[in-house]
Amino acid sequence: MNAEGFASIAALVKARSGIVLTPDKEYMLETRLAPLLKQDGIASLDMLALKLRDPRAEALARAVTEALTTNESSFFRDGKPFDHLRRLLPKLMAARAPDHRLRIWSAACSTGQEAYSVAMILAELGIRNAEILGTDLSREVVERAREGSFTQFEVQRGLPVQMLVKYFRQEGGRWRVQPALREMTRFEERNLLVDHRMLGRFDIVFCRNVLIYFDPQTKGRVLNALAAQMAADGVMYLGGAETVLGLTDRLAAVMGERGAYALAPAATRMAG
Repeated sequence: MNAEGFASIAALVKARSGIVLTPDKEYMLETRLAPLLKQDGIASLDMLALKLRDPRAEALARAVTEALTTNESSFFRDGKPFDHLRRLLPKLMAARAPDHRLRIWSAACSTGQEAYSVAMILAELGIRNAEILGTDLSREVVERAREGSFTQFEVQRGLPVQMLVKYFRQEGGRWRVQPALREMTRFEERNLLVDHRMLGRFDIVFCRNVLIYFDPQTKGRVLNALAAQMAADGVMYLGGAETVLGLTDRLAAVMGERGAYALAPAATRMAG
């Protein structure tokens, strides 16, 4: 693939998703886009780059972007954020009106394991008046998340056996989330780079292991946009390798907790 073609595809993917593709990732284009090239009868990546320059190639541009998006997830991934959430939720609920509907956002939710992990915690704590919104750029993974159906391999990654038996039912060789948990969740396509004000306020925001694919400017932009949707005493969870340092002054680390962030004092006044 020539340098111009790679730069063209990389620019398109960054503009549409925020994901930064460096020249050393050319192998990723070759492996992930090969099925698309075959399906559409496109001879090479360079020819694909030429086709993507056509303003009418929206469907192709979407397919390329989705193919280059990493969709990695597992139940109760990394553990610590969910341990903190279990301790935090009773305090949050105690500070809310009795009829308050708890709102939790799983941004870049992939195939839904994170959102369903949160739903199980809510069920264990007896919190029923709640909404979990899962969003992702990829139409395909959003559809899979809505299905709530997982392979044996997927449920074995991080999901305790007692929770599997309690909250899932077996359907052939797969496991489907029980209706009570699915009713608590909804999933929709959403790009992290768009305006989120229409979504309203959230008590909790998860945005884990996605910022690592962005450049610093995009990271700051996304963090500020997410912080703007948080309740004044809300918490945001990031991935273990992610930080807000040098990216935004709207968020501050929760003392003693890895990956948990609260609104900084000035941002709290704005949220209030």
